[in-house]
Amino acid sequence: MNSPLRLGVVLSTVTDATLVELTALGRLAELLGYEAVLVNEGRGDALAISQAIAAVTSRVTVGTNIANIYYRHPYLCAATARAIAELSGGRLLLGLGMSHRQMLASLGIDMGNAREALRHYALSVRRALAGEGARGLLSPPPSPHPVPVYVAGNTVESAAVAGAVGDGLMPYLSPLSYLPTLLEAAHAEVTAAGRDPAAFQCCLSMPTFVDDDEEAARSAARYNLAFFASLPNYRRQWRRAGYGAVMDQIRQVLANGQRRDAARLIPDELIEEVCVFGSAARCRAQLAAFRAAGVDLPVLAVSPVNEDRHSATRRALIALAPTALRTSS
Repeated sequence: MNSPLRLGVVLSTVTDATLVELTALGRLAELLGYEAVLVNEGRGDALAISQAIAAVTSRVTVGTNIANIYYRHPYLCAATARAIAELSGGRLLLGLGMSHRQMLASLGIDMGNAREALRHYALSVRRALAGEGARGLLSPPPSPHPVPVYVAGNTVESAAVAGAVGDGLMPYLSPLSYLPTLLEAAHAEVTAAGRDPAAFQCCLSMPTFVDDDEEAARSAARYNLAFFASLPNYRRQWRRAGYGAVMDQIRQVLANGQRRDAARLIPDELIEEVCVFGSAARCRAQLAAFRAAGVDLPVLAVSPVNEDRHSATRRALIALAPTALRTSS
């Protein structure tokens, strides 16, 4: 049974948060008993920020959710991961993912066959961390600490890649009812590779809106999901989870309308399946449901409800702190 004390937070580089603010949140999360402080890769370098958080903490796991495979050569990714693992005393969790085709195209990056690129990249990073791969002067030293490599996967095909080459699966916005399907695909590959499925972990980050006003939290979640519905990857996974008709409607609205128009079409059922929202007690009950569906490490991706994101993140960290559970047990 998954422990309610296992909980992480992912800090966003898509916002205007400063490095000082992000490291302060990392220290707070450690103080409150969180297991992991992860960083996404939007407008900031997720590995560099993970290193900064590692430097000001001593116990919490640090890492990426996710590091974009198209931004770094796998040799450099492994070298940076090795350095952070050494600096942190083995506290690094490396999450890798492929991002979105249109976003990368805006940077002049062609994704090519993204799923095969992800498989090759994860394998290359793992080999370099083990001291394998390049020869001669560039032959990498093995990492002095194990670095678990988690692979992003929101479809059964990508989940299978995670099972074949990763230590864990790192989905995002995957509906509660669809998680067992993803995990089944991953575990099948883990078994086929002769590894123990029990050692393979699932780390899921969930949009989180903590507020005693449940309807305000639901409204914020609805607007948040309308943004993600503009991205084909997420529409695709929600379609597979049974929301095909509404995804068709939202796609049409987004082609000619505004995000608020799309938000009106986001069904309550999808919010319930994807987000954590409402009072602290309600959020804890939702987290328990995700754990029951196979999530080993749930991770809070906090968004604001009528306040700024930094304040919302601090408040959510305190409200849902694992230390509160220890005190009450």
